[in-house]
Amino acid sequence: MEKSNLPPSEDSRRELSALDADFIRVLEDLIEALLANGTLRLTDLPPRALEKLSQRKRVRERVRGSLDLIDDDEELL
Repeated sequence: MEKSNLPPSEDSRRELSALDADFIRVLEDLIEALLANGTLRLTDLPPRALEKLSQRKRVRERVRGSLDLIDDDEELL
């Protein structure tokens, strides 16, 4: 098949971005699993990778906290 010289459509770019975001989440989960079972240690990661993982984890926790609709001190029915 011949390679096209046309730029990718905006829809294709959006789709690729969405797939990238999903794939990044899969990689984060994989890294967490490897850390949890001892296959990987934090010290095995390059400093920049560790920094990026830490930043994403902090942001995810902030977002998760802002979406918490049930007060932890409230009793459930």
